[in-house]
Amino acid sequence: MTKKELALIIIDRLKKEYPQSGCSLEYDEAWKLLVSVRLAAQCTDARVNVVVQDLYAKFPTWEALAEAPVDEIEAIVRPCGLGRSKAKDISACMKVIRDKYQGKVPDDFDALLELPGVGRKSANLIMGDIFGKPAIVTDTHCIRLVNRMGLVKQIKEPAKVEKELWKLIPPQEGSDFCHRLVDHGREICTARTTPRCEKCCLADVCKKVGV
Repeated sequence: MTKKELALIIIDRLKKEYPQSGCSLEYDEAWKLLVSVRLAAQCTDARVNVVVQDLYAKFPTWEALAEAPVDEIEAIVRPCGLGRSKAKDISACMKVIRDKYQGKVPDDFDALLELPGVGRKSANLIMGDIFGKPAIVTDTHCIRLVNRMGLVKQIKEPAKVEKELWKLIPPQEGSDFCHRLVDHGREICTARTTPRCEKCCLADVCKKVGV
């Protein structure tokens, strides 16, 4: 079986196992996903979803956030960790959205990468979830699982994993595939406990590398 054939089997089975998978960050506007994904670095999505409620209660629009003092943003987002750095990036990002894009999040990958605090993972998440464009989000779950499953071999760098997955995953499947990897990584193919291989829908095809 080739890696591409294995990838298609994994995609199909995860679709059946997690038909409702999606981004666990809560948002109702594109700029809010930009904020949340920055806060989510080294923090759980669940905590981010709580913290942004306080942030938007005080600064309910991107305009308000662009004008907000960094210290006041930091005071609210501190529970997410790296408060100063994240607050500065959020402030700077909202200013660019205001000054360069008239309040609209750009739908171009390279333009997203130019926004303060936005890396490839964040840009891919925005492209896939907001604009419905091909995207592969190489978060920690994705990297761990595709190595275990044998889709990539001992590659840990997110950009390199992304490059390899583009060769295997049909473009229209990438975004949802990565969301399903997150669900599978939380429920079955866990990081901090022994993977529950006996309950895994991929047990017969998974390479189980490093398990």
